[in-house]
Amino acid sequence: MKTPYVILLRGINVGGKNKVTMSDLANSLEELGFDSVETYIASGNVILDSDNAPEEIKSKIEIMLLEKFKLEDELIKVLVLSKRQFQSVIQHKPAGFGDEPDKYHSDAIFLLDMEVSQAMRVFDPREGVDKVWAGEGVIYSQRLSALRTKSRLNKAISTPEYKSMTIRSWNTIIKLMEIMNQRM
Repeated sequence: MKTPYVILLRGINVGGKNKVTMSDLANSLEELGFDSVETYIASGNVILDSDNAPEEIKSKIEIMLLEKFKLEDELIKVLVLSKRQFQSVIQHKPAGFGDEPDKYHSDAIFLLDMEVSQAMRVFDPREGVDKVWAGEGVIYSQRLSALRTKSRLNKAISTPEYKSMTIRSWNTIIKLMEIMNQRM
């Protein structure tokens, strides 16, 4: 039996760069031999089944992206998470995180080939606006919606370390988990 995975692609369909249609992406992943390929919104979220090891999946997808699509390669990275790993991100969220979507913008910032301690150093939350919490392979970021223009999240985005991070809204995280749970 093949294992389901959540695949997070970093660097596609961002700011008009590295355009990849989700139908072309899904077809290309199926051509690589992955099963039950499903994409969610155009920001590089994929659920698929494979009997390959996560590192092999990552490598195959990264190579395919650069061969099939015209992309700036330094921006492209792939994160492969098992259902258990993805579920752990949700289960270990800070208390109350993501529970008030009308009041806060909540994001999970996934780390690619970087330790949480290194990543945390680039965040400088503004008192009363931003909060960040370290997780396992993820940083939880929350901004007060009414003051989001005063957020210092952009400070982290402008650092070299940001090339080893990919951000997903909490709503996207929850939806991906729902899709994953419907597949079982």
